[in-house]
Amino acid sequence: MQPVTLVTGASAGLGAEFARQCARRGDKLVLVARRRERLDALAGEVGGAHVIAADLAAAGAAARLIAQVESLGLAVEVLINNAGFGLTGQFAQLPLEGQLGMVDLNVRTLTELARLAVPGMVERRRGGILNVASTAAFQPGPGFAVYFATKAYVLSLTEALHQELKGTGVNVSALCPGPTRTEFGSVAGMNSKKFDRLSADAAGVVAAGLGGLESNKAVVVPGLTNKISAQSSRIIPRAAMRRIVASLKI
Repeated sequence: MQPVTLVTGASAGLGAEFARQCARRGDKLVLVARRRERLDALAGEVGGAHVIAADLAAAGAAARLIAQVESLGLAVEVLINNAGFGLTGQFAQLPLEGQLGMVDLNVRTLTELARLAVPGMVERRRGGILNVASTAAFQPGPGFAVYFATKAYVLSLTEALHQELKGTGVNVSALCPGPTRTEFGSVAGMNSKKFDRLSADAAGVVAAGLGGLESNKAVVVPGLTNKISAQSSRIIPRAAMRRIVASLKI
């Protein structure tokens, strides 16, 4: 079985940048997203990669993906759980389908892919899982409630797996970026101009994530401002933190 790096949500943003940087370091890639034409273009750009078009929010999609990867004679050595999305708005007003879709993709699929990939990594005594969380994981998010909650889950799960898998040869890291210049803001319904002013470059975020995974750092928060934001939840009372986040008109 040929070892590969599996990148989900690879058609744009951080996922595409993960593909570029992993290709430059010599990884064999499997790129997964819904938009086949974008994946094909990216595969051509990085010099060839296996491309699988799939809606990972669909029930059973993670198991079908891993089965398809294995049918190609490939073994997932590095899993980059990047696929995910957010929606901004009041919980009682946002469509239920969209909010449950966030839970399905950001939580269920991420968990299922990790669970399916870990046993083989442990057996081979090498591998890595990089779960893309967010600085949103460190506080509640009024006006962005379900998204923040899903990222809190990702951070908690990742830290637990990091500890459980110590000594197995499997590295596990959570990447917690702040605002980043990708399609995320437009999909989420944010004020794009303000979001762009606060946003970091995707290349730097990805480099920090890959470096953190290589050194088996449990939590990677790129950028000084984001580090301060993440740590502030430890010293600011939670009632005050809720008010602060609710007042942000992103």
